[in-house]
Amino acid sequence: MGDKIEKVSIIVSKGSLEGIYPALIMANGARAERIDANLFFTFFGLDAIHRARHEHIKLATVGNPGLHLASLAGVIPGMSSVMTQYLERKMEKLDIPSIPEFIEMIADSGVGLYGCKASCDLFELTKGDLIDQVEDIITVGEFYELAAGGEIIFT
Repeated sequence: MGDKIEKVSIIVSKGSLEGIYPALIMANGARAERIDANLFFTFFGLDAIHRARHEHIKLATVGNPGLHLASLAGVIPGMSSVMTQYLERKMEKLDIPSIPEFIEMIADSGVGLYGCKASCDLFELTKGDLIDQVEDIITVGEFYELAAGGEIIFT
């Protein structure tokens, strides 16, 4: 066995269910193991912490190889919503919280939430556009300082 991981910093760049949940699960698992964790939301990953969008995250159906044959149906209007509802029902049965609930839970456990300054500038977002749990909007350099001494995970 190697050294124990003491800190992880997770980059969230995708704004879909399958892009956001892995980061939330990993951050939650880190805190359960008493590992410090930070989430850095960039590009479309900002949807997970965007006040107007975080409750409306959908499963990406078009071009999603993980959906196999259902991926072909992804071009049908409304299919993303249907598949999202299907997956949400399955997750609810497993007691997996919604994205807003999950974010609140992990923030309460001490996970740091940060928006990417370059992406916020690109999409003309301010801290006021983001949910209350977001600690700050930081530069990539500040993210690296925050991540120093730990592992960086890109989901």
